[in-house]
Amino acid sequence: MLIYVKIIRMTSELELLMPGGSFEKVKHALAYGADAVYVGVPRYSLRARENEFFDIDLVQETVDYVHKQGKKAYLTCNIYAHNNKINGFMEAMAEMMHCKPDAFIMTDPGLIALTKEKFPEATIHLSTQANNTNWAQAKFWKDYGVDRIILARELQVKEIREIHENVPDVELEAFVHGSICMAYSGRCLLSNYLSYRDANQGTCSHSCRWGFKVYANDDERYDAMGHFDDVDKNYVPLEGEFALEEPQRKGEYMTVDEDEYGTYIMNSKDLCAIDYLKDLIEAGVISFKVEGRNKTEYYASIVARAYRRALDELQAEGKLSQETRNNTLFELSTTANRGFIPGFYARNAKAKAQELEKDHCVQTHLFAGKLVNYDPQSQVAELQVKNRLDKGDKITFISPSQEFELELGDFFYKGHPEFIPEGVRENQIKVTEHAHGGGNNIFVKMPQALGEGFEHAIFRMEYKEAQTLRQRTPQPAEAS
Repeated sequence: MLIYVKIIRMTSELELLMPGGSFEKVKHALAYGADAVYVGVPRYSLRARENEFFDIDLVQETVDYVHKQGKKAYLTCNIYAHNNKINGFMEAMAEMMHCKPDAFIMTDPGLIALTKEKFPEATIHLSTQANNTNWAQAKFWKDYGVDRIILARELQVKEIREIHENVPDVELEAFVHGSICMAYSGRCLLSNYLSYRDANQGTCSHSCRWGFKVYANDDERYDAMGHFDDVDKNYVPLEGEFALEEPQRKGEYMTVDEDEYGTYIMNSKDLCAIDYLKDLIEAGVISFKVEGRNKTEYYASIVARAYRRALDELQAEGKLSQETRNNTLFELSTTANRGFIPGFYARNAKAKAQELEKDHCVQTHLFAGKLVNYDPQSQVAELQVKNRLDKGDKITFISPSQEFELELGDFFYKGHPEFIPEGVRENQIKVTEHAHGGGNNIFVKMPQALGEGFEHAIFRMEYKEAQTLRQRTPQPAEAS
């Protein structure tokens, strides 16, 4: 009965925690339903290379923005430090304390001890990198002054429940969505070995995601251009079967398959715990964390919206309807992913956790673009293009308050016949039927007025068949 009462109390405090790889991603995550964001800090987070927060002033601006929205901001500084980084870390910690984040996500026991000694008022959340797998660990860190335990991803729900029962007065946070490291709680040496980039110093090169060429009869299999491409249109399937065998595990074969995308042997599928949210709530989890600081604004928006709706329904109804579940999975499938599994929450996923055949995403839609400007009078929107758009494409407009489809007619560069931006002459506006990601912004007439939150609007379209750059480039006709 005491456990039941504790669970009921905690459901009123459920937190959706989204990644913030940039200020823009933070804004989108909050607009679409996040209660809190975690932000990497310069030099000392495990996403140092993908992190856009290289300036402490930007960190301060971001924390202030989050607080103005009534939400929380956590700063991630979870490296395992070598001696030459300790002094620099403590100097940076003094700067970060002035930013007044709601908590610091940390791993290194020595850095935690120094931080607690110098800044006893600091709130510390123990990173998943610390391998928090049992209640004795949780009790140790709680007694040491840690306020929240971010659980190891290798735990089953029943183990999480045992931790909560034995240490009910420490907050528990668990990952529910995103990429999964193929190493134990991210303790990987593969990146260091292959590219001299230390995963535990924030510079992981994601070597487990690399493509590897298969050798058959000593002949390299690569395209006619002599380099890897994203997809080989003229791919010829391998003849025969190929497998890896570890010398100490005779008879246990890991299939090495190859398709037109290449060969991938250590590629973990992505975590999606939508079917385990209720179980995690009942087990004592109060913060539901999404991975993906180096993903796009589209990912931040769609994933936040999907889990926000699911958590809200669970709190209101006590269960998730089949319709909401299916809609949530559909929405999540429109983002970049490698196929979904529930991780270890039900059991050891073993071979089912690995996507051995490919590294391309099992996604249904593409991030078409995002809105950067809108004129309410003319209903003309300026779009930053993220993937190729063509006249006739059907795209979906999504904002925190609206969603509708539109078919692209003529669109324009520099402006629109019905909206001429300041400083632009009418004769500079050019009509086009094609636009490419990373090129100039385009101007499009919206079929209806945009409502509240349009400044965070994104656009998506159904996934187009993968093509190489060479395939998209017209080839000269052969001489007759």
